[in-house]
Amino acid sequence: MGNSYAGQLKSARFEEALHNSIEASLRSSSGDPQPIFTQLYLEPEQYPGNMEDVKCKADLSLHGGEPPGQEALNGHPSNELEELEEEEDSDTSSPPLPYLQAPAPDGCCTLDGFCQAGKDLRLVSIATEPIEVPAGFELVGAKSPSVPEHILVCAVDRRFLPDENGKNALLGFSGNCVGCGEKGFRYFTEFSNHINLKLSTQPKKQKHLKYYLVKNSQGALCKGPIICWKDCKTRQFSSSASTSKPSSSSLSLSSKENGGTNGHSSSPFSLSDSPPTRTTQTSSVFFGGQDLGRDCSFLKPLASTPGPKTLPIVPTALRVNGPANGLGVDGSRPPLLSPSQVSLRPQGQGGYRNADLGESPASSAMNSGPPKKRHRSWYPSSSVPVPSTAVPVPAIRPIVCSPGSVLAIPAPPPPPVAGVIQPQPVTAGETVIVPDNLLNTSGVRPVIVIGHGTLPYFYGNVGDIVVSPLLVSCYKSSQLTEKNLESLGLNSNQLLSAETMILLTLQYLARLGTEQIPLREEFEQIVLKAMLCCPGGPAISPSQLPWLARLEASVSGGSVQVLVTHNSLGEGISESLRSLSEGPPHQQCLPTYMVIICASKMSGNEFCVLVLGKYQARALAEGMLTTNEFLKEISYELITGKVSILASHFKTTSLGDNLDKQLVRYQRRRKGQVIQPFQGDVTDHIHSQEAASMVPPSEAELLSEVFQIYPPQLNVARSLLSQVCSIADSGSQSLDLGRFCKVDFLVLVPPSHILVHQTAQRIRQSGVLVDLGIEDVSSAHQKSDKYVVRLDGDVHAKMEAFMRKVKQNPYTLFVLIHDNSHVDLTSALSGSVCHGELQGLADRVVNCREVLEAVNLLVLQVSCFPFTLQTRQSRISTHNEVHWPSNDLSLGEQSPHELLYFGLRDYSSSLQWGVASPILRCDDAFEKMVHTLLERHPHLHSMVIRSYLLIQQYTEAMMALTSSPSLRDHITPETLAMVEDLISAPGREGSQGRGHMLLVRVPSLQLAMLARERLEDVRDKLGLQFCFAVLLGSPASELNLPRNFTSRLRAWRGCENEDWVPHTYEDLEGLPCIVILTGKDPLGETFPRSLKYSDLRLIDSSYLTRTALEQEVGLACTYVSMGVVQEPKKAMTPHEPAGEKATSSNDGDELERPQSNGSAATIASGSAENGVSSSDVADSSQKPSTSSCPPEGVTTRDEGSGTIPQVFKQECDFLGSQLSSNPSKASKAPPSLCSSSSSSSYSPSSSSTQKPSQSTQYGHDSKPARVSPRTVIMSRAAYNLLAGESGSQLSSFALLPHADVAWSSPLRPLITHNLQGADQSMFYRQWTVARQHHADYEAPLEAHPRRLLLSGPPQVGKTGAYLQFLRILFRMLIRLLEVDVYDEDEVEVEEETSEAPTPVSTQWPDIEEIRKLPFDPFPRDPEFRKASPVYTDTMPKCLKDPKQEGESETPAKRETKSIRLSRFATHNAFHHCEQCHLYCEVSPATQLSDGTFHAFTFCSSMLGEEVQLHFIIPKAKEQHFVFSQQGSHLESMRLPLVSTKDPDLVKSPIFTPTTGRQEHGLLNIFHAIEGAAHLHILVVKQYEMPHYRKYWPNHILLVLPAMFNSAGVGAARFMIKELSYHNLELERNRLEEQGVKRQDIWPFIVMMDDSCVLWNAHQPPDCSNTSEGGSTLTNVSLKTVLQHMEATPKISLYAMCGTRKWSSSLARKPLSQPFSRCHLHNFVMLNVDLTQNVQYDLNRYSCEEVDFNLRANSSGLLLCRFNYFSLMKKHIPVGGHKDFLVKPKLMEMENPVLISPFQYVCAPDSEQTLLAAPAQFLLEKFLQNCSHRLFPKAVHNRNNPVLSIDSYLNIGPDVVVCYINSRPHSTNLGHQGVVFSGLLLYLCDSFVVSRLLKMFRFLKGATLCVICQDRSSLRQTIVRLELEDEWQFRLRDEFQTANCSEDRPLYFLTGRHV
Repeated sequence: MGNSYAGQLKSARFEEALHNSIEASLRSSSGDPQPIFTQLYLEPEQYPGNMEDVKCKADLSLHGGEPPGQEALNGHPSNELEELEEEEDSDTSSPPLPYLQAPAPDGCCTLDGFCQAGKDLRLVSIATEPIEVPAGFELVGAKSPSVPEHILVCAVDRRFLPDENGKNALLGFSGNCVGCGEKGFRYFTEFSNHINLKLSTQPKKQKHLKYYLVKNSQGALCKGPIICWKDCKTRQFSSSASTSKPSSSSLSLSSKENGGTNGHSSSPFSLSDSPPTRTTQTSSVFFGGQDLGRDCSFLKPLASTPGPKTLPIVPTALRVNGPANGLGVDGSRPPLLSPSQVSLRPQGQGGYRNADLGESPASSAMNSGPPKKRHRSWYPSSSVPVPSTAVPVPAIRPIVCSPGSVLAIPAPPPPPVAGVIQPQPVTAGETVIVPDNLLNTSGVRPVIVIGHGTLPYFYGNVGDIVVSPLLVSCYKSSQLTEKNLESLGLNSNQLLSAETMILLTLQYLARLGTEQIPLREEFEQIVLKAMLCCPGGPAISPSQLPWLARLEASVSGGSVQVLVTHNSLGEGISESLRSLSEGPPHQQCLPTYMVIICASKMSGNEFCVLVLGKYQARALAEGMLTTNEFLKEISYELITGKVSILASHFKTTSLGDNLDKQLVRYQRRRKGQVIQPFQGDVTDHIHSQEAASMVPPSEAELLSEVFQIYPPQLNVARSLLSQVCSIADSGSQSLDLGRFCKVDFLVLVPPSHILVHQTAQRIRQSGVLVDLGIEDVSSAHQKSDKYVVRLDGDVHAKMEAFMRKVKQNPYTLFVLIHDNSHVDLTSALSGSVCHGELQGLADRVVNCREVLEAVNLLVLQVSCFPFTLQTRQSRISTHNEVHWPSNDLSLGEQSPHELLYFGLRDYSSSLQWGVASPILRCDDAFEKMVHTLLERHPHLHSMVIRSYLLIQQYTEAMMALTSSPSLRDHITPETLAMVEDLISAPGREGSQGRGHMLLVRVPSLQLAMLARERLEDVRDKLGLQFCFAVLLGSPASELNLPRNFTSRLRAWRGCENEDWVPHTYEDLEGLPCIVILTGKDPLGETFPRSLKYSDLRLIDSSYLTRTALEQEVGLACTYVSMGVVQEPKKAMTPHEPAGEKATSSNDGDELERPQSNGSAATIASGSAENGVSSSDVADSSQKPSTSSCPPEGVTTRDEGSGTIPQVFKQECDFLGSQLSSNPSKASKAPPSLCSSSSSSSYSPSSSSTQKPSQSTQYGHDSKPARVSPRTVIMSRAAYNLLAGESGSQLSSFALLPHADVAWSSPLRPLITHNLQGADQSMFYRQWTVARQHHADYEAPLEAHPRRLLLSGPPQVGKTGAYLQFLRILFRMLIRLLEVDVYDEDEVEVEEETSEAPTPVSTQWPDIEEIRKLPFDPFPRDPEFRKASPVYTDTMPKCLKDPKQEGESETPAKRETKSIRLSRFATHNAFHHCEQCHLYCEVSPATQLSDGTFHAFTFCSSMLGEEVQLHFIIPKAKEQHFVFSQQGSHLESMRLPLVSTKDPDLVKSPIFTPTTGRQEHGLLNIFHAIEGAAHLHILVVKQYEMPHYRKYWPNHILLVLPAMFNSAGVGAARFMIKELSYHNLELERNRLEEQGVKRQDIWPFIVMMDDSCVLWNAHQPPDCSNTSEGGSTLTNVSLKTVLQHMEATPKISLYAMCGTRKWSSSLARKPLSQPFSRCHLHNFVMLNVDLTQNVQYDLNRYSCEEVDFNLRANSSGLLLCRFNYFSLMKKHIPVGGHKDFLVKPKLMEMENPVLISPFQYVCAPDSEQTLLAAPAQFLLEKFLQNCSHRLFPKAVHNRNNPVLSIDSYLNIGPDVVVCYINSRPHSTNLGHQGVVFSGLLLYLCDSFVVSRLLKMFRFLKGATLCVICQDRSSLRQTIVRLELEDEWQFRLRDEFQTANCSEDRPLYFLTGRHV
């Protein structure tokens, strides 16, 4: 404590070097800190961080180098950058550091010469405008360095400007903006920001306000005299100590007017020009205005820090005693200077402006200091003299010093400076001097919680106070935007006054419990409620406030006191601190909170809160540190030996004995004997060698591993898949699933070795690598590690390799899975090495440009705490989030052993179960001990104290159970019970040595190592070394387990492999052990089922964000038996006594409590308490305690119950086979597992069909074990937050969601626990923003289209879900590349000996040979299985089974087969690829309207009227048409010549009639036609034209007339053929004029269905090939098929050519005939010239092709089928409207009954329901279904067919039709000898005459059906054909289709042959 550094211990020098090293490493971007010892021994004695930074003080002062000199005098080491930053002419060699201005608030104007409101301030622009200047203000001109040519106009209060002598300017500033009129800028810094001065140095009014402005004779403003800031251009070094501004010479300190310093900005005492709360500039020197809220570690080196300098640390209090040359450094720095150094983004001007200020309890110093860098203090309210004794020390300033406080860098004392003038004394009150030894005297480091108003400057021992901005944002509700107010249901007049806020604060503090700390979120809710219930609050006058405040405080019982002052807040703070330091220590009863109110008339009511409660003050101070900072603070305390007092305290036991001596004594007494590891009691001793070789009985048979996917996982995987599909369907074209044929992936995990093994193991067990076809079965096991990458230093190389793979495989869809993605979301820019861990790596990897731009890469971020990914700046679209479905307990009756997820919410709600021993506990005895120690050691971080106490508790518990029973009473019951269970469980009968795992969470690595070392040492000395293991679970290292424990694990697994060692925590299943889990955050490792206790007593008030707290409790979450959860819920009734319960219920009663822990009952009760009651283990082999983790493990059967878990039909087909279905075999499996996977005891017998817990299940007992929740023991602070729902405090989900985000508004609605999944995401997206160091801070506005988020609670089975997602994604891609095609064999023809010789050439048909072939009229295509067979001489022997009448007419499902698409396939609208995108999609340059409409009119002989069709022709396709000279009228469609030979041309125009399939029709034939020139026309109905035009903008559309809107496909075919013939004539006429012969014009068109997908060629096998029959099948293109058919010799003589339909049996059969004459359909090349007189029936809905083929053939035309080509037809379930929904014309009923086909016809004029469907359609359907009524004699009578003249109608599959053409010269089947069973006359024309009918013979009783358009034509036909001669008619035999008259029903008459 001396006044010289020299007297310090040498260790201080080491501390200092160490500190510098740590600090430098934190700041340096290289990450290679300079070694400590180099610093110590190789640097010159006066080592400053940087020589320029710490120049000899005298030297600086003599050069007039302002502040540094002064700082030197003030005993402040001046190696601070900011000291130099303002020196303009300092001669130091380093350039001054630029002043980094805070960024302007979003949306502000930042143009030079304009203010932030966007108004022009330049003199030239506003010289003539009227400017309102308030009284007492002057217009002055400011110069901005960025626009030197302009003067900016400002209005400044003249009191703050100098008089003509350069004197009498008040310190400070007051000004208005003349542009936007904003008034009341109290700080020049703030004003300079507002007017966009954009300075590179500290804003100074003296430097930047240059001229007065005056009006000239014209009344315009112009530049006036220079403002005389005194002695502007000279500097005197004699007084440099007090120099104030860069541009001013120093004034003699004695100058009275200036109160000793004229330093507006340099003197630590001066008034600052910048507001304290706007600490924007303050730390921006170091952080570029980074928002260093609580969580920003202040330590990140800023990319923008100029130069190679490492940033210096702000030392803590340096005190000076006596004159300047007696400078001293107080070496005994208190450990925790508040991290009072944080900066914020500015958010406007005026009072407390920053929303970020105090966004978290730790934005600590945001305000802790004045804004200017060099002010080490809060500014006083007026300039005051300085007392010579109080040479100022650095006050708490809002700048860097993160752990900072922690390590002071003492600077060597500078030599005395000659002529330095001593500072003058300051009167107390305005500036607060922190008393020396405040912490030591009072035992508390007071926390000043910023309230409303300005805090004073602090000097002196500032290390002993902390300034917290905890509640500051709550007082800034005036800054709520209108939008936010609206969403809160408020309006601006409901805001509360300062007085109301003061009273609310008091009320809140008075009601806090003794162990509660103020929470910002809790207070905000109180403020919000107050606003909602009493708008504006009652008006409180300043005089009422003090007594109302005292009244509020009076209810607190003395814990809250009010101090009212009248001058300034500083006065009250000063008084409080003084009384605190003077009161005799430990005797005064301090209030917990002191509320200081300054009721001054000038400034209104101001207040702040002084927190003096020891627990509260410490909790608030520690809560301000980020995790990295407090871990650093702890390591500092350990390295520097500050903990030695504490350590020595714990060297004795609670009974006062020396711990080590006692242990050694006991060790000697044992004489090499150790306690028997298992199957014995703690009292049984055996020799250590014997113990080491003890191995439990090995269990011979291995368990088969089955990785099982449970329904919730499957649902989540499906949700992910559907999300991916919707991205692909979104139209944004960000993902084209059609192009991928493979899936590959990479999993990124946080840097934890164990997590890598765990994930690789899941990948191995799931078989996903084999399923995706990435690895083969043999290599998958070894290579699974390749697919998991740790985010550590090596990640870049691995990611580069991965991204190379992504680029090289454009047709593979890669999925980058970022697991536990909430860990380390620091941006790459601000990332650094922090506490030994690299930060910002995830950002560098996941958000790098290559990843964002790769179109074949999906990023899936997986997280249990996704809140940090759900801010306003989130990169993930809300639509792309998939949330785990919540636990549904209403699952009906399920076995109580069914597994159920037990998570955070369940832990909270378990507190209401009312059981004696809850599973979530707070160890109150431990908390009391901690409190006592905390008061004794105020200098140490509470986690250090808690850790030491925890180690002692475990140590003494082990001793109490073995050597020193007398210690029992000094151990908390919780600790004793856990240790007892740990030691005794393996010895219980039947346990086979299995025991429990106890998890102790110790975040600090040093403390964890200390704990492990200590516990191992004690364990070994007590002879327990073979009873349980003590493991250090560190992310950075592999598991390291002693050999004897490894061999025990191997034995339980029945594992033969000697080299096997555990790699994951799950591998430790059943091993009794203490795992000390260290690391900043838990990283998602899964623990075995045998984990029974999770000790979180070290997790306390430093964990005040939702993620930090919940991820600790998440360690205990797992799947439990449903009964365990439901019983207490149902019960909630008084319980049986503990003892009875333990024996009566076989359920690991986690829920009972041990009796008093000193009593002898502990041994028995401990077991009950801890969940293994004796009955649990009654049966020898029943269970290895509990069982493995949730779905992330493996599952085998539960043999005990004799049932196999019913594996529901998995989408992972490979599973079915592995799960043997033989229970008897299963029952032999041993109760253990020996794979390297997780092992464990049982899950429920029913196997979890319900829950994703891939655990291993087994057991010999018929009763499966109950899996109980783990017991969690917590600190009081954490417990209160988790119990929030039941307790009075708010619960954890209302906390700030993550340290990397900030609330976007001071108030917001309360988040409730019902807010889950998507709602919670929306809440956080509205109310949180990313902080500046967050990776999303500068995220683009648009969310990334290919990024998804999967969120689910911890340990719920997310890994299994995303692996399943990969599997079904792959399966879907394969399905997208596959297509279901019809696979049906043709109806076979009997093998008759064909007289026709087989043609010799098989390539093309020979016209003569084809003519000799007989035509086969029987429609053999399977499509017509339900149609009437056509009578031939060679009828198939068997026909269909008789169809029962009334049988449902739902068509039987046709056989399909999945076929992989080839490159020649046709595609639907969902296909996109590089080659054909121009073919289908509109290029951006063209518009939809570019297609032109053209009417085309011609006269149809058949219709007997003119027909007008419309073409829509895209510009690019106009070359296919001929237009009139004017270019507007469409004349014809160009046709090629027969002689044209062009390999790149398909000559025939292709017509595709299509309806209802604009998306699904295969209308993209680009690949099928191989890009060749062709003409493709879509024929669409008028009402569907807009749809087709939208999807196929580049296709030519032929639009049918409106009259065909409800017509069938016959109409489309009819119109295509009519149009084509008419066009052929037009082209013949056009080309004839050019000298081309008429017959040379190409007469063919192609009519192709919209479901033709692939074409194949069948080559007959070579002769050399000996295989029986069969033919090889190759995919060919449509172009190949068409060009081949077009090249047929004498092609013009063929009427139609076509191909056969493919079926899988084709390849197996030899081709019987290369060509045949038979029916052609679906795809025909039609000669429109030859078929001119044969028409399609335009009325038809079905069988129009069979009808046409029969007519064409009988007209003597040639139909030729090319049998070696086959066509595949895709099964398209939508569109193609073959059927209408037949419904009544007038809907009488809401739900119409199904109308049967019998009702489609009715008697004329009857009352029957009339239907809304076309008459022809009703007729066809009626005939098809009711033929057995019309033609009873014909049913199943193949020898007596029904005669049908001129048309083929389908009259049902049971009736054979004989087709006869009535035209003269037509070729008909020889009908001699055939006796017909019926006659069907359908719309017969004049060629049908009575003479013709008389040629046919009919059976007696044969029936007749005559169908006509109307009743009169029906009568005329009967008369004309003289039918009444042979047929008998009755009146009641006349029918009509059930249409109303305007729908023109068809009429028919039936009769019988007489």
